[in-house]
Amino acid sequence: MKRREFSLACGAVLASGAVVSTSVQAQAEPPKAGTDYYLVEKRAPVDAPAGKIEVVEFFWYSCGHCNAFEPTLDAWVKRAPKDVVVRRVPVAFRDDFAPQQRLYYVLEAMGLVDKLHGKVFAAIHVEKLKLDRAELIADWVVKQGVDKAKFMEHYNSFSVATKARKAIELQNAYRVEGVPALGIAGRFYTDGSLAKSMDRALLIAESLVAGVRGGR
Repeated sequence: MKRREFSLACGAVLASGAVVSTSVQAQAEPPKAGTDYYLVEKRAPVDAPAGKIEVVEFFWYSCGHCNAFEPTLDAWVKRAPKDVVVRRVPVAFRDDFAPQQRLYYVLEAMGLVDKLHGKVFAAIHVEKLKLDRAELIADWVVKQGVDKAKFMEHYNSFSVATKARKAIELQNAYRVEGVPALGIAGRFYTDGSLAKSMDRALLIAESLVAGVRGGR
């Protein structure tokens, strides 16, 4: 979903028929710089250790497209080569994105991403809960069996604030215009608009990873 669309209703997911047919046709063609992806002008920072290739997924919990993409990404992560490190980065295009951005980093700090990350998407897009303020988020996590005091301690911590700030710096370094989107090795960027679908965006990411692995 593009930045300009965030002022509109974000729960709707684009009809997929035309996109899928375009994607199937395009998969046979090698990805092209400037068309299917673009080069990052100034390399973005990476957290992956030496010998690993980082793929960043930029997302927003309230984005319907991100919710639809999550199962596909999760399956891709599980089959990704051992030298690929996938990092999820919540975006904050506006100040009111900040509570959900902090929510992700609290889950990360508490070791709860595997348990609750998918449930956050379900709460927003299936249960239609409005988890857009700290108090609403805190009430929800308590219902998931999380200690509220510990959650809020992390939520208001310097470390979570620092991670949120760095996430914004990273989204700006990659020039993220919409989510979901992918950043590869600090050097390349693609999203559903460029790739014509997020399924093809993953194929493009695989091609770019292979190029990085091969020293290109």
